[in-house]
Amino acid sequence: MKMEKVLDKLYKKISSIIILCCLILINCQEKNNSMNNSRNNVKTQFSENDFKDILIRQIKSGAASEYGSYDDYSENDLNALISFEDSLLQSNGYKPLDQKSFSDKIKNIFGRTIDYSSALNYLKIDTYEPCNKDLVFNALSADNQNIYVSKKNKIITFFYPLPSIINYQKLYPNLSEYEKSPINLETNDGNQTIAQWKDLPNLIQTQKNNSQFVVTLNMYLFNDNKAHYKWLILNDQNFMMNLVKSFGYTDDTQLLKWVIEKTKFEKNNPQDFGKLFWIKKCDGTVKIHTNTFKVLQQIYTPDIQNDMSNDNRFLLNNIQNYIEYFADNKERGISNENKVKILANIAYFTEQYKYDKRFVSGHGDGSRIMGRLRFFLNQDDIKILEKNNYFNLPKFKEWWDNADYDEYFVEECEYNGTCGPDNKPMNITEWRKQHPKK
Repeated sequence: MKMEKVLDKLYKKISSIIILCCLILINCQEKNNSMNNSRNNVKTQFSENDFKDILIRQIKSGAASEYGSYDDYSENDLNALISFEDSLLQSNGYKPLDQKSFSDKIKNIFGRTIDYSSALNYLKIDTYEPCNKDLVFNALSADNQNIYVSKKNKIITFFYPLPSIINYQKLYPNLSEYEKSPINLETNDGNQTIAQWKDLPNLIQTQKNNSQFVVTLNMYLFNDNKAHYKWLILNDQNFMMNLVKSFGYTDDTQLLKWVIEKTKFEKNNPQDFGKLFWIKKCDGTVKIHTNTFKVLQQIYTPDIQNDMSNDNRFLLNNIQNYIEYFADNKERGISNENKVKILANIAYFTEQYKYDKRFVSGHGDGSRIMGRLRFFLNQDDIKILEKNNYFNLPKFKEWWDNADYDEYFVEECEYNGTCGPDNKPMNITEWRKQHPKK
């Protein structure tokens, strides 16, 4: 019996030793795998020589995109750029997001979905044609303003040529030998000497600005660092405008307010004003910018001494002009239902001020937006309103019905021209006697 107990204890000790050895082996294997993975990661980074080879080739190709300087750029050139920018961002305190958070941000800001199961390393976002998803590797130029999303590094960037973002003359002074001789090219117009990087005016400032843009944009969008907002709107207004107008990013109230205040209705480009209120998404649906209406409520506030301040007058004039344009014209690719939905939302926002008692006399501006909408919509449009329950906008039906006199006024006074000095319109009391509410 004692022997059995001794053997049992011995067996347990041996088992424990075996298990301990297994755990040690597994731990060692994991360390080896980790070291191998680390080595593999190092291999994917550019060596100094490889990086310099790409930089030299770009320097030798020149700085004239119109003469083909960027024609031989490829994904490898972008990889080199991302490698530099990744180090730049890390040195400035950038914190890369996890996969899901980064993917959610890209979806919310640009409306694009990252497929991490795809072998592709990049997503291309075309700032001219947001629905063009073809992945091509074109360096930044007047014709190519693409943003590239690095799935691995979780950053975004324009495809800058390396000499436009790196102070190569200071970091690699020996490379000046590659710019000693002019670059001559035979063209249909004869022999041309094309621009070299060293000859570009303000090159050092351009390099600083491009580096700063990469840092500020990624910190602003993905680290929610609002301290970089002002630099961005001062140094790349077009891109910041496009975040709202081309991609429909309206989550940043400060940015949205800035875009609204910078945008007015232009007769030669009326669609631009409409981008404050909606965009057509790549799947064909329409996205209404509800945040725009919230910001407009902050801008358009009652003025007890004067119903219509200059800002308010300016705002309502722009909205009135856009409603007239959009109601009377069909924009390409927009269904009648979407058109009515957009108009209903804009008119509903504006009409609320007619019933705001904080104003001395309603909005008192003569815009008569809901009556104007009634004037422009036809019977098929009205059926769309009814079928969609007035797009579930509270009080829309009530305000629509109350705007019958305003519709009469718009038609008679503004479009039929029968409201001259000798032909005044009926006031609402007289008109209501002839047109009692049903």
